[in-house]
Amino acid sequence: MLFRLALFAGAVGIALAGAANAQSANNDLIKRGDYLVNGILTCGNCHTPKGPQGDILDKAFSGGLSWDEPPFKVTAPNITQDKETGIGNYTDAELKQVLRKGIKKNGVPVAMIMPSGFYEIMTDRDLDAVIAYLKTIKPIKNTVADPVYKIPQGHPIPPGGDTPFTEVMMGNRVKKGFYLVTIAHCMECHTPMGQRGHEFATKLGAGGFEFPGPWGVSVSRNITSSKTKGIGAWSDDEIKRAITKGIDREGKPLKPPMGYHYYATVTPDDLDAIVAYLRSVPAVE
Repeated sequence: MLFRLALFAGAVGIALAGAANAQSANNDLIKRGDYLVNGILTCGNCHTPKGPQGDILDKAFSGGLSWDEPPFKVTAPNITQDKETGIGNYTDAELKQVLRKGIKKNGVPVAMIMPSGFYEIMTDRDLDAVIAYLKTIKPIKNTVADPVYKIPQGHPIPPGGDTPFTEVMMGNRVKKGFYLVTIAHCMECHTPMGQRGHEFATKLGAGGFEFPGPWGVSVSRNITSSKTKGIGAWSDDEIKRAITKGIDREGKPLKPPMGYHYYATVTPDDLDAIVAYLRSVPAVE
């Protein structure tokens, strides 16, 4: 009898330890997802409504910026857990399909402004972390306008971003910086839009993309290594200040939707890697 009780107690202990480990692992995923969604990915920068001073935080993630470009007219949708107007009815697999492949639950492609092509590179763990965090966002009922597609929507992938990264690849600082800049979709905003989408092949990082909003119209900067048109002549500290504090080399504040308030949470090591990669971007004059 005592032996059976001991076995039972041991089994219960193992089960409780397993549950605790699983909960700890899930908490770690959510924490990583929080860092990504509210930091490097700047999801709220598009999906949160904006006022003259930026994000309207009590409506976070319930639908945000609008674009009327040659390929589409679209508003960033509600990505809260609301089941009617948000993503509360999406399964993990369906969310992965949206994030990595740009295909909605109903099989319709997302507008090309959604950087799903930039998320092709995302590690499996980071993808799981993003989904785990999205499931913690409170539901807010808010319907945005249906998208209008002026041409068939593609799935543009930036150069070198078509294969998921591995943790081993993060050991190289420039490669890690490329990964972070890619999932942060910096080149989506900082590459001009042509008639058929972003001109990644010829003008990667050249700037010139216009962003109308409550702040007026802001134009993305050239972030290539050009010393005359880009940031090639900037110091590391000047680049970091622009990224995390929204202050340019001359000390002037950057306009929204530059997401410096999101990038302020980026770790020093990740920030060093981002700068290292930006130094390697070919100059576009």
